[in-house]
Amino acid sequence: MKSHLLALFLLVATLLPAAFAQTTSPYYHKVYSLQKQKGWSGYALLAPSWGICTNCSPTGSSVNWSRTAFISSPSVSGASANHHIGGTHSFADILWNNHIIGNFSSQGIYDTSHTLVPHLHNFVYDVYFYAKNISASQALEFDINQFIAPKGFIWGHECRIAGGHEWDTYDNVHKKWIPTGVPCNPVNNAWNHLVIEVARTSGDNLLFKSITLNGHKSTLNINRPPGTTSWHAVTINYQQDGNRYMTDYSIWLDKLNFSYW
Repeated sequence: MKSHLLALFLLVATLLPAAFAQTTSPYYHKVYSLQKQKGWSGYALLAPSWGICTNCSPTGSSVNWSRTAFISSPSVSGASANHHIGGTHSFADILWNNHIIGNFSSQGIYDTSHTLVPHLHNFVYDVYFYAKNISASQALEFDINQFIAPKGFIWGHECRIAGGHEWDTYDNVHKKWIPTGVPCNPVNNAWNHLVIEVARTSGDNLLFKSITLNGHKSTLNINRPPGTTSWHAVTINYQQDGNRYMTDYSIWLDKLNFSYW
């Protein structure tokens, strides 16, 4: 009887989601429904340098953007957030950023004594997104950022759409995007479910673990060295890239959950 129970336990353990094991870490925490929380800041990034435009306005003609939370339709949870971009400046991008831990934390976790951020090694970005005209997007970007001065870890993930329907990941040292060979084909007029898993290795490298889009998991296992920073924080980004004609388009985000441990 005991052997049967042990076999059953081992079978169930293999079927449990990874999140179950994550709770064994004393640092494990999951932030739910970030799409409807405060703390989001938007910035314009203009081609060809794509530096933050300090004089761009959300209502400008060259580039414009908006973010509206608590949208009931389209929505999965009943409270999605609409992200809209437009303008005339070709290939302009709009970056939205939320500080999870550190200065300006939307969660009230400031970690001024630096006792939390250095202990975190694993992160999961879990989100649903919806588009009515996905072909107007040059790319969609989903980033996880950990800053432990002087080392900066930016796990950048870019789904190129007009740019070629492929996932790219970010090279922190050479500051460029590297194709993964993994296709990225989000569905138009439907909800897409994206899960990104990354880790900071014991040797302080970035490990891009996997991308799961609409139930199809692609294992990456890409290992790269970090960049540099003077920051101490954990943040996430969401970005929409404009195409050559800067065709205006919207993306709705919902059930944006972020886990760390």
